[in-house]
Amino acid sequence: MQINTTIVHRRAILSLQGRFDFSANHLFKKCYEALLLQPIAELEVDLNAVQYLDSSALGMLLLLKERADLMGKTITLSNCRGDVKHVLEIANFVKLFNMR
Repeated sequence: MQINTTIVHRRAILSLQGRFDFSANHLFKKCYEALLLQPIAELEVDLNAVQYLDSSALGMLLLLKERADLMGKTITLSNCRGDVKHVLEIANFVKLFNMR
């Protein structure tokens, strides 16, 4: 998986590309931890270019949300489509996360 990061005003964007599974754990955590230390209010995870995610990716998103909540920051999942959107809906992530 590839991750690109952008900061626009007080919003950081993590743009993910490829398969979001356990092999992305270290890279994903390293990227979001660096962004959470920035003076941002929101961290957006852009899933537009993610073709696949599994239960370990769901766990990583939950850990990110837990960490961000402790820091008073909002997490938004954006551009969810196809199978990725379906998995997030089945896991009830639409109730846990802001969706855009």
